[in-house]
Amino acid sequence: MSTSVPLRLVLASQSPARRKLLQAAGIEPDVLVSGVDESQVVTDRAEELCLELARLKAEAVRGRLRPHPDERTLVLGCDSVLAFDGEILGKPADAADATRRWQRMRGRSGVLHTGHCLLDATHESRAEAVASTTVHFADISDAEIAAYVATGEPLAVAGAFTIDGLGGAFLTGIEGDPGTVVGLSLPLLRGLLGELGLNITDLWTKVAPGGQDIEHLG
Repeated sequence: MSTSVPLRLVLASQSPARRKLLQAAGIEPDVLVSGVDESQVVTDRAEELCLELARLKAEAVRGRLRPHPDERTLVLGCDSVLAFDGEILGKPADAADATRRWQRMRGRSGVLHTGHCLLDATHESRAEAVASTTVHFADISDAEIAAYVATGEPLAVAGAFTIDGLGGAFLTGIEGDPGTVVGLSLPLLRGLLGELGLNITDLWTKVAPGGQDIEHLG
């Protein structure tokens, strides 16, 4: 089932990677940073942690919106953590922390969990789930770790690595959806939209990433 009412998707995240992933998939979201204090959630279960934080982010942003009566407003909150060696790893505290992590992770594997919470601010409904992807890290040298940490990239992301940036060269493979590692699973988002009676095509814009005109299929 699709909708004839204009849809607005608000991304409750400051992550440029998440926004870029949506844009590449034909979706142009509004962005509103939640400002949620992530330290308020304490749990030793990675899936529970990322989903609760995604929920808090989405709810915080929804509370600041005034949905227009002539459009349907959706809010998407996401949060990612890495489960590695019995620990839950978010963003590194500093460069030394990122270096220590990579010295432990190289040549081994971890599971990147990304929680998704999709709120329908218009109909007061929600759909949420966690996507999990196994990541295999290359056995990189100390010099490569130092060079990577010096770029600053691993300091800004969960698990201290990316798949769509400089860190992609230091991964030997994944098992699961690569979007999960970026921070947003498009197949999972499609499923959440379906739970709310929507199609992902309802969010497609009239202009594709390459600039060519396309017909709206929603």
